[in-house]
Amino acid sequence: MYDMPARFNEDLVRDCGNLHPWLDMCPYVANDGIGMPLGDEGGVFSGRGWYSTDQFMLDLILHSRMKRYECLTNDSSLAAAVFVPFYAGLESGRFLYNHSTSVRDALQLDAIDWLVRRPEWAAMGGRDHFLVAGRTTWDFRRKADVDELWGTKLLRYPAVENMTVLVLETSPWNQTNLAIPYPTYFHPETAADVSAWQEKARKTERRWLFSFAGAPRPGSNKTVRAEIIRQCRASSGCKLFHCGGVVGGGGAADCNSPAGVMRVFESSQFCLQPRGDTATRRSTFDAIVAGCIPVFFHPGSAYTQYTLHFPRDHGRYSVLIPHAGLTARNVSIEETLRKISPEEVRRMREEAIGLIPRVVYADPRSRRVGFKDAFDVAVEAVIDRVAKRRRGEGADVVRDGEREH
Repeated sequence: MYDMPARFNEDLVRDCGNLHPWLDMCPYVANDGIGMPLGDEGGVFSGRGWYSTDQFMLDLILHSRMKRYECLTNDSSLAAAVFVPFYAGLESGRFLYNHSTSVRDALQLDAIDWLVRRPEWAAMGGRDHFLVAGRTTWDFRRKADVDELWGTKLLRYPAVENMTVLVLETSPWNQTNLAIPYPTYFHPETAADVSAWQEKARKTERRWLFSFAGAPRPGSNKTVRAEIIRQCRASSGCKLFHCGGVVGGGGAADCNSPAGVMRVFESSQFCLQPRGDTATRRSTFDAIVAGCIPVFFHPGSAYTQYTLHFPRDHGRYSVLIPHAGLTARNVSIEETLRKISPEEVRRMREEAIGLIPRVVYADPRSRRVGFKDAFDVAVEAVIDRVAKRRRGEGADVVRDGEREH
């Protein structure tokens, strides 16, 4: 792991008040990025390990985990892979809104220039390097230097294309990135913490057949999300957690209330997971942690993304209802879910609960984790990829071109 100048990581955390143009992110960088501890909240968060975690804190969380990684070496010639602790996600979040492309790109270009001058880089031209950019790939794929276009160009620079970049959502047209889970509110210290929570999830009474936590998308009543809300409102078996409250303001309509969201998911058999602002959403992982079976409406929301962390047999832990039938109003969500036998529901829920260790990030301050978490799964995949590159196996880089649209 590089010891990079503080401007690329630690200084960003110190200046936490400027990480977002209208939100104070300082409470979220606390405790190595997992945020402030959550109270019991009426039994929702019984047990240890619950924190108010922002979904874009992976840069800090994984760097903190890496500092305690038991297999670190100071000899780069012995390293299976080289970690780059540049907080690309936190850095980009400062300037994504209403800033020129030159401002958005400045520190990222500085980091790339610093990297390519290192002797460690020369060994494989960066193909043994990896970093975490804790946002979706679309925040780093601006196609031109036009101020009106969204994002930065981080993932389009040739040097970065040589690296492996861990993001929350990857592009189907580029195989250098790997998608890893969004952080949830649960950061267990030990395997015992995980087991205790899993047992609670098994025993929780689930009064709702299905639920949806989210808000409608403006401008159309023909989207999947609009149809989900319509069907949920019409069903006595659905709990609609209609988002629209003030950020951090609490109350039943605030989807930024960890207790509110988790209370709904814990009381539901199935949790509906349509696409969010992009194909994926954090809610998928909150649902799994709650022991709620996720229902997807597009394969790109999970199946083609989290191939490292989810089993290949997606029917073991989830349900897919194709979005086309839903928007055409040819499919009833309730009827589809009621056709699944109680025995199959129990089996699927147990499978989802069994996934919890692989999709949560352990408390980065813990030195005795004792189970394989989302961090371990991702790092093992990176090491395996670098080993294959050293052996000359496969061409895993698909450069952006005419196929991307």
